[in-house]
Amino acid sequence: MRNLHLQTVRTVRVSAPGRLHLGFLDPAGSLGRTFGSVGLVIDGFTTEVELAAATSDCVTAETLAAHEERGRAVTLLQQLRERTGRHAPLSLRLLQVLPPHAGFGSGTQLACAIGRAFAQWHGLDLTTATLAQWLGRGLRSGVGIAGFDAGGLLVDGGPGTDGLPAPLLSRVAFPEAWRIVVVQDPSHRGLSGSAEKEAMATLPPLPQASAADICHQVLMRILPGAARAEFAPFAAGVHRMQQLLGEHFGPAQGGAFTSPPIGRLMQWIADASREHGAAIGQSSWGPTGFAILPSQARAEIVVEAARAAGQVDPRLKLRIVSGRNHPATVREGTSEPLGD
Repeated sequence: MRNLHLQTVRTVRVSAPGRLHLGFLDPAGSLGRTFGSVGLVIDGFTTEVELAAATSDCVTAETLAAHEERGRAVTLLQQLRERTGRHAPLSLRLLQVLPPHAGFGSGTQLACAIGRAFAQWHGLDLTTATLAQWLGRGLRSGVGIAGFDAGGLLVDGGPGTDGLPAPLLSRVAFPEAWRIVVVQDPSHRGLSGSAEKEAMATLPPLPQASAADICHQVLMRILPGAARAEFAPFAAGVHRMQQLLGEHFGPAQGGAFTSPPIGRLMQWIADASREHGAAIGQSSWGPTGFAILPSQARAEIVVEAARAAGQVDPRLKLRIVSGRNHPATVREGTSEPLGD
C-alpha cells in the first residue's frame, strides 16, 4: 500500500522542440563571416527531460533512443556542476529524445533542455546562450539555440570570436496554414562529430557567387515570403538555396541527399508539385528530408499520391507537421513517490 507519510517530490520538466536546418549562408566565410544559417522549428519532434531531487545521482531513460543518450546526459550534468558549483544529487529522467544524427538538432536540444532544467531547479538566472556555450553547443549554427528560446523561422549571423553562439538576426513566425512533410530514413545517419569536422575541412570553399546568391534568396525571398505568407517566393528561395548547398556538400555525403530513397522521393514531389509549389530539401547532413507545402490538404494529397505511385520506399517514415512559433516549455510540478 502507499506510504502516506512520504512527501511529494518537486520536479522540473522541459520539452524542447526539434528543428530543421535549411542551410548555411556562407560555410567557409567566402564573403567574410563564416557560416550563418537558416532554421525552422517544428512540432511533432521533441526532447523531454525531467529533473528531481534524489539521495544519489540517477539518470534513467524511458525509451530505447533515450537510453542511448544516457552517457551524454551524465556528461552534461557534470559540466553544469563544474560551471556552477552546484553538486546536489539529482534524478534526471530522459522521457523522449529527438532522433540522433538525423538533422533535428538532437544534441543541442538535449543540452539546452538539461541546462534549462538544471538552472530552473537551482534558481540560476542563466541565458540559453550561456548554457549552450558551457555545454559546447552552437559552434557553427545558432538556430537550435534561438529556436529553443523563440520558435519560428530563424536566421543567425554565424559565430563570432567571443565563443558565444551565433547572434539571432531574424525571427519570422512561420505561417500557420503551411505544413511540412518530414521524411525520415532510419537506415541512414548524417555526418556528425569528427566525420563532420573532416568533411567541412576537406570541402573546397563555397564560391563567393553562390554565397551571395544564398544570402539574396534568404533576404529577398525566404523571409519576405514567410512574413507575408506568400508561398511561391518562399518555395523558390528554399529550392535555390538547397540546390546550391546540395551541389557544394554533395561530394561529402554522396549526392544532394544523404539517403538515396529520400532523394528520389523529394525529386518526385518537386516534379508533382510544379503547379502548386513545394519547398524541398535536406535538413543539415540529413538523412531527414522535408517538403514544405502551402496547406494541410495539399500535404495530404502529395503524401497519398506518392504512396499510390510507389515512390515511398518501405524504409521511409513520413509525417506531416506544423511549424512551431513558440519556445520550449518549462513546467514545475510535483510527483508522489510510491511506497510499499
